[in-house]
Amino acid sequence: MGHSHNHSHSHQQLNGRNLLISILLNILITVAQVIGGIVSGSLALLSDALHNFSDVLSLVVSYIANKLAGKQASFKKTFGYKRAEILAAFINASTLIIVAVLLIIEAIKRFQNPPTIDSQLVIWLSIIAILGNGFSVLLLKKNAKDNMNMKSAYLHLLTDMMASVAVLLGGLLMKYYQIFWVDAALTLAIALYLIVMGYDLLKDSYRVLMLFTPEDINIEAIVNDLHNIEKIENVHHVHIWQLNEDEVHFEAHIDFSEDISLSQFDGILNKIEDLVFHKYDINHINIQPEFNKDDAKDVIVQD
Repeated sequence: MGHSHNHSHSHQQLNGRNLLISILLNILITVAQVIGGIVSGSLALLSDALHNFSDVLSLVVSYIANKLAGKQASFKKTFGYKRAEILAAFINASTLIIVAVLLIIEAIKRFQNPPTIDSQLVIWLSIIAILGNGFSVLLLKKNAKDNMNMKSAYLHLLTDMMASVAVLLGGLLMKYYQIFWVDAALTLAIALYLIVMGYDLLKDSYRVLMLFTPEDINIEAIVNDLHNIEKIENVHHVHIWQLNEDEVHFEAHIDFSEDISLSQFDGILNKIEDLVFHKYDINHINIQPEFNKDDAKDVIVQD
């Protein structure tokens, strides 16, 4: 029943390998930036290190989720671990926002008393971070288009690369113009950007976890289309939800105008599957057929 779209094992293995490479690169970058930030006195460099550390954690979560998503379903876990990557995206988006709030607090403190900073060290370490994160971004860019988990990891790395570019510019301003307050200003800008990027991903992953109807699907339009199929009297008790990036599920009770045979129902079911798949990209459906059943006939029924 329905139309299924499955990930290939080679696709998941490629994702896992790229994530592992990115994890190792970010561990090296984080260690270098922590040491450099302490030695130079740069908050922007330490904030970039903190963001990189959150990258390491988020990439580890994404890596584990990627591995779990490939596990087979079982009697105890009938959906397998298909939602692991959505959960990882939610966790990663949350950490982006938490890190940003901490950076804003520290940046405000630095504005009041800007310290002298070793700009030369800041410049070199930011260049290293740009190269490392830039390579990681290229590794994950392709898969970030259609996978929320990979997108969360990609966004972590992309924002960190941009943050490192900002730190580099700040280092140059401090070196040649002695404008040391720019360190706190850049930290504040990085933090605000993290909040903007993290919020959209947090909202999208939250909607999936809460089983909300996908934003691009109009339930009333689907019900009206189904009413145009011969012998369908009423469509009610409708639920539509997104399991992960690949699966959108639709279930409903359908009243028929006649006491049809099972073979007739199968024919109508094929029409329903074709309609919702080609017009609404719904690839898993579950229909409960009814005839003169005394139950609530509202489209949406509170269970």
